[in-house]
Amino acid sequence: MTVLGLAVADPFAGVAHMLGHPFEVRAVIAGSLIAAAAALVGWFVVLRSQVFTGDALSHVAFTGALAALAAGIDLRIGLFVGCVVFGLAMAVLGRNGRADDVVIGSVFAWVLGLGVLLLTVYTTGSGATDASAGINVLFGSIFGLSASQSTLAALIAVGVIVVMIAIARPLLFASLDPAVASARGVPVRVLGVVFLALVGVTAGEATQAVGSLLLLGLLSAPAGAAARLTDRPFVAMWVAVGLGVVSVWGGLAISYAASRVPPSFAIMAVATGIYLLAALAGPRPRPG
Repeated sequence: MTVLGLAVADPFAGVAHMLGHPFEVRAVIAGSLIAAAAALVGWFVVLRSQVFTGDALSHVAFTGALAALAAGIDLRIGLFVGCVVFGLAMAVLGRNGRADDVVIGSVFAWVLGLGVLLLTVYTTGSGATDASAGINVLFGSIFGLSASQSTLAALIAVGVIVVMIAIARPLLFASLDPAVASARGVPVRVLGVVFLALVGVTAGEATQAVGSLLLLGLLSAPAGAAARLTDRPFVAMWVAVGLGVVSVWGGLAISYAASRVPPSFAIMAVATGIYLLAALAGPRPRPG
């Protein structure tokens, strides 16, 4: 019996069969935590109307990873350093720690061109050891995570979640009414800078799961669905986390059952389907 046939005939046996493979277990654990962090950060990205920032950081992730490969170092260093540095730069250049469209557009165009240059440098240089590295950065390679890589990814995701929980209340206040929050003594600009640094870390994390081309969907789709399902901010945050984790679980199961379906596509297909169902469920409430 094929894997797909087994899953259809007995879903529990299909799940047990899937989790019998170490690479699947690593993908489920790391992917779930990455999705939880991305959804939590993504809810504030949607609330603060900074989705375009996530799009810019997807290009930064691609360029940073290729810069690391061209330099002969671990691509994850380029992923995280590039995303965090550019996230901080956009926060500092923008107002109240928020990157405006002019700043984002400038970064967007320049970084994408630099990424194309670095891809050429890496693929034509004598130090190129993995011709598929650029493809993996673009589309993700969650099934290719080693034990050490998945552990590090999980730990970083947990760190992002802990920090987001710690700053959630003042960040919510600063997001909804920055003028009043500032008057009440909330460090609005500092929170904005810290938040964009967390967005950068999350972008680097999500790239490993779904690739730089699709990381924006992991940031925005579960959060957007949660915003349509409830207008209670703190409830919406955890609904977004749950929907993000479900997207990863469903995507990994689909990819395992139908081996020709890439996991990154399957994850985003589930996330998009959830968003569409949430959109059909009723009018969009106003967050907060």
